[in-house]
Amino acid sequence: MRRLLQPIWVLLAIIFLIEAWLWDHLEPIVARAVASIPLRAFKQWLADRVDTLSPAMTLIVFVVPIVSLFPLKLVGFWLLSHEYWTSAIVTIIFGKFLGVGVTAFIFDVTRPKLLQMAWFEKLYQFILSLRARANALVDPIKRRITDALRGHREGWSSRMLRLIQRFRKRVHEAR
Repeated sequence: MRRLLQPIWVLLAIIFLIEAWLWDHLEPIVARAVASIPLRAFKQWLADRVDTLSPAMTLIVFVVPIVSLFPLKLVGFWLLSHEYWTSAIVTIIFGKFLGVGVTAFIFDVTRPKLLQMAWFEKLYQFILSLRARANALVDPIKRRITDALRGHREGWSSRMLRLIQRFRKRVHEAR
């Protein structure tokens, strides 16, 4: 049974790691945006306000911006259901990036207060452990793919290597 669920766990781990990757890479972009526009003053103002709130009220400050972006995703799915493919994809991707960016920004401001709540700290530690487990699950697969793309033959069937070589040849011929 465990072996049957392995592909599902790998897929979930990959999705989780994509989310973590987006978080890691959008946080510096948001930080640069904050530095270049008056968001730095807003961030300081927000931090000052959050300092006066209880941890429970800080949770509301954290959740409201995330929830307010949900209609943008609904618009994207509406566009998708009406076959406006390009608009739908752009809207969904924009909503995803905006959501991760806003969440990273707000979480950076509210994290100290949120971590004062024992259940939130446990949830935060659980998510960090999930991320470590997802990395541990996906790392061997990433290494095999990287090795195969570099031409290392260990652990790959000759048929798979021929497919990769044909693909590489076609890519180089297209240039």
